[in-house]
Amino acid sequence: MLRGLYTAWTGLVNEQNRMDVMTNNLANASTVGFKKEGSTSQSFDDVLTLKIKDASVGLSNVQRTGIRNPGVKIGENYVDYTQGSFRETGNTYDLALSGDGFFAIEFTNKEGETSTMYTRAGQFTLNKEGYLVTEEGDYVLDTQNRRIQLDTLRDTDITTDGRISQEGEEIARIQVADFEDYNYLERYGETYFRPLEGARQTEGTATIHSGYLEMANVQIVSEMVNLITITRAYESNQKIIQTYDDSLEIAVSQLGRLS
Repeated sequence: MLRGLYTAWTGLVNEQNRMDVMTNNLANASTVGFKKEGSTSQSFDDVLTLKIKDASVGLSNVQRTGIRNPGVKIGENYVDYTQGSFRETGNTYDLALSGDGFFAIEFTNKEGETSTMYTRAGQFTLNKEGYLVTEEGDYVLDTQNRRIQLDTLRDTDITTDGRISQEGEEIARIQVADFEDYNYLERYGETYFRPLEGARQTEGTATIHSGYLEMANVQIVSEMVNLITITRAYESNQKIIQTYDDSLEIAVSQLGRLS
């Protein structure tokens, strides 16, 4: 097997993965609370090395260690949790977090199973029963893990520490949760995160801003530059494969021909 051909193929696969991540970021550039992803690459793990003139095995001997496994490997994708920019809406129930933390959401899947999800997307509203919900209808939770129900006919005030009051009466306090290690969070959908086994929850220190939304932390110009870089790297690997293909054709059709 031609090792250069394999190396170029692994490059194509890696660049395709990077392309998928970048295009998903661009597709969600206007999604409220979206956190962009990044990708990593790894060089080959084991390399064939020749230890020439190694006194431990004799100066006349050549010691081979490891195996040759050329090419690039797809590493792990990661989430960038940096703060997104704020957009003013003037809507009382549009909430943005400044600092570390997530809103706690009671999420129900298609099978009817309920679990707690966490999000930075604060585009909330009141449903017909007066519950504070997300755009998808999932319930926002208070510090006691209870649904928040308000009077739809009364004016609402939300303070920076999440206290909800109506006509001077405190109704509930919005839960802002955080985690010691974000590596124990798994993305669910576009803006939800769910804790994995071993996740340690703490109280969030983020400040709540009513009348604002945190936008995606995607920088369109930077992502477009990255896409151009990825495209050129992909084309380079294509040219390598094409060169090998041409060389193999010559070897089969010309060099192997009997005179």
